[in-house]
Amino acid sequence: MPCACKGGKARPIASKRNRESFPMEILYLLIPLSVALVFLIAGVFWWSLKNGQFEDLEGPAYRILMDDDRPEPGDKIKDAPLLH
Repeated sequence: MPCACKGGKARPIASKRNRESFPMEILYLLIPLSVALVFLIAGVFWWSLKNGQFEDLEGPAYRILMDDDRPEPGDKIKDAPLLH
């Protein structure tokens, strides 16, 4: 264990008290970080509500089902000869 010598007496550099309080000191970083993250997520959610991201939740699903892949009358693909 590293030690700092003062007056010929060896003592540890990191005291037991400092090592035990480290898990509590990390909260000074984690709590403000989590609060900032909550405000960021709330801001993005509010922006998406304001810009109409959740206006039509069922429309895209119905558009996929109602997709018409048949060619329109007069399309060049329809007038092309079929190869058998």
